[in-house]
Amino acid sequence: MTQRSFIAKREKDWMELEKILTGTGRKNIFAGQKIRESAAWFPQAFRQLTGDLNTARSNGFDPALIERLNRLTLEGNQILYGARPFSLKFLSAFLFKTFPRSIRSQWKSFCACFFIFFGLAVFSALLCIRFPGYINELMSPWQAGNLEEMYNPESEHFLKPREVSTDADMFGFYIYNNISIAFVTFAGGLLGGVGSLLILAFNGIFIGAAAGHIISCGYQETFFSFVIGHSPFELTAIIISAQAGFLLGYRLFITRGLSRGASLREAGKTALPLISGAALMLVIAAVIEAFWSSRHEIDRNIRFIAGFAAMFLVLIYFIFAGRSRRTGEKT
Repeated sequence: MTQRSFIAKREKDWMELEKILTGTGRKNIFAGQKIRESAAWFPQAFRQLTGDLNTARSNGFDPALIERLNRLTLEGNQILYGARPFSLKFLSAFLFKTFPRSIRSQWKSFCACFFIFFGLAVFSALLCIRFPGYINELMSPWQAGNLEEMYNPESEHFLKPREVSTDADMFGFYIYNNISIAFVTFAGGLLGGVGSLLILAFNGIFIGAAAGHIISCGYQETFFSFVIGHSPFELTAIIISAQAGFLLGYRLFITRGLSRGASLREAGKTALPLISGAALMLVIAAVIEAFWSSRHEIDRNIRFIAGFAAMFLVLIYFIFAGRSRRTGEKT
């Protein structure tokens, strides 16, 4: 490709971007009819612009052309990703459109992570039920003993109501613990995505083994009545965190013609809604775990009904939330 043919092919789009990014056009980009007209076109045009900049650099075109494209890219980045004030409207749009659409657009990677996690969890649980000594390969006798005491209906603490202040303290602990696991899982993606999958696999094995050990002890009713309320949110969020990390690591190697840095930035646009949504789900899980799951005095049948309802709502949310009735879903 020559510089002349490159400019002739792309000049019209650059001029359209310049009208929006400079002068009067930039002032009106977030107002009235102009934003409604350009909102659907601008993100795609900006992605093409970043590709044009990489093409110009890789082919050693005129520095003046590269500077022009670089300036347009920086200004476009400010409009697309510049800080915006928080609003309930933005949060609502994220919860009911952006997040579920992001999950559906990456459904293959989500399903892969889902089956890795639950496949290993079920296998580990069955192994621990069949061979009770297997639990000692994953945790110390002290940890196993604490686990048994936690779900033993005859233990001293069981059915003893907690104070509100204690619930609040536990909420803080659950937030810290859950968010830590999620972000460590996500950060593992920087190891080419392998780190996220390994952490996800370990969590699946460990959680499955803990469940299998409790079942082998005969405390399954106590265990499942406790975890069923918050697990649909917590476990799904951990899976999504691993998915986001995997997608980030994947683009380290599959750059699709972009530089490694540009490829990571593109991956970040996909991964950011996923990890943000996972964090919100973990907050919901922490609220349920601290103020509902721990209330052993509530009838177990009610807790099981609430837990199955939560599973159903999470499933319906990811399948249907954010779909357009008239034009179909656009991701």
